[in-house]
Amino acid sequence: MGSIHMKTAIPGPKAQELLRRKEKHVPRGPFNTLQTFAAFGEGAILIDIDGNTFLDFAGAIGSLNTGHCPPRVVEALKEQVDQYLHPCFHVMMYEPYIELAEMLNEITPGTHEKKTFFLNSGAEAVENTVKIARKYTGRKGIISFERGFHGRTYMAMSLTSKVRPYKYQFGPFAPETYKWPFPAYFRSEGMSRQGLDDALLRRFESFFLSEVPPEEIAAVIMEPVQGEGGFHIPSKEFVQGVKKICETYGILFIADEVQTGFGRTGKMFAMEHFDVIPDLMTMSKSIGAGLPISAVTGRKEIMDAPNVGEIGGTYGGSPLGCVAAIEVIKTIQEENLIERANQIGETFTKRMNELKCKYEVIGDIRTLGAMCAIEFIRDKETKEPNKELVQQILAKAHQRGLIIMSAGLYGNIVRLLTPLVISDEQLDEGLTVLEQVVAECCE
Repeated sequence: MGSIHMKTAIPGPKAQELLRRKEKHVPRGPFNTLQTFAAFGEGAILIDIDGNTFLDFAGAIGSLNTGHCPPRVVEALKEQVDQYLHPCFHVMMYEPYIELAEMLNEITPGTHEKKTFFLNSGAEAVENTVKIARKYTGRKGIISFERGFHGRTYMAMSLTSKVRPYKYQFGPFAPETYKWPFPAYFRSEGMSRQGLDDALLRRFESFFLSEVPPEEIAAVIMEPVQGEGGFHIPSKEFVQGVKKICETYGILFIADEVQTGFGRTGKMFAMEHFDVIPDLMTMSKSIGAGLPISAVTGRKEIMDAPNVGEIGGTYGGSPLGCVAAIEVIKTIQEENLIERANQIGETFTKRMNELKCKYEVIGDIRTLGAMCAIEFIRDKETKEPNKELVQQILAKAHQRGLIIMSAGLYGNIVRLLTPLVISDEQLDEGLTVLEQVVAECCE
């Protein structure tokens, strides 16, 4: 399909009318990246109700690895709609649920026996991994990481490490949750990567002496690459070190692959980069091409710890979500989208490193597959975050038809989550717009 074509400044006249209705009838809490409304989407393209054509480099915050309206997903959904919509798995079961569980048990890391069940959102998946981990271990404590994001429901919010906008004035939070530091090598104050890894791992051991004994910790939950936290990529040694600590003390290791899963990082799941096999995994976002579905997959004996009726939900694993996810997995495999993710990342890294040489306000470029980020600073000496510059870049990019978003504790990071089906021409056009906007804002 075609590329960027802007007929009006955004919001256009039709969008302005809808915005007035939104302001009257929708609370201000849900945030919006663009002040316009979708009319049509295909691949990496979105067209709004005023006829503006955008290149989507946000991918519904990582939910659209197979793009907008992937054809085989759309066809499967149409076929399913003609059969049944939702008998509820807890009332009358249906085959797509079983087929998808079989697929995830096969493709997730590890050759051990696994089981999978389904929910509606990433936050629900996180909540249920905590329930399962506590039930299996008989322990209560859950450890997450600084800058981590796990959702907005109460347990997930308690595990999340960002006060505004996620936690401010929403307490009290779930008890028996703790935070460990996560490596941010760009801000390691002169320490080597190995030196920082070693220091953090030593701190985790001392944590058990100063904060809570390991015998009271049920699980550690980690994003293999931090998403909302700023696309921080740990070393293999760090992740393996955390897993070793877990194994030493009988603590379960949970991989939160909600944003990193399904080909995004150049592997089907990001944990494969680190040669670590998690005990439990959470998945959502790109599992269903935008339909609300999430999954928890784990070791058979762990997943069977809850008794009948202790986990589940009325809409969990809906037939529409299941058939969509089945076709998403087939699309990723048959269209070589994992390889494509690596190609996207290589192109991004090459071009953004060239841009970094021109502008000192670009502090760091971080890429794993097609999970790409640019960190902006005020100067090289202090590395002070430059949120204001990022806001200018986003505003200009949006007016030129490029959809991008920010990330990080300070909002000073531009993150890119392009659909993996994006064409070379579209990728080039979007990166060119980004380069031009950065140049304008920096000169």
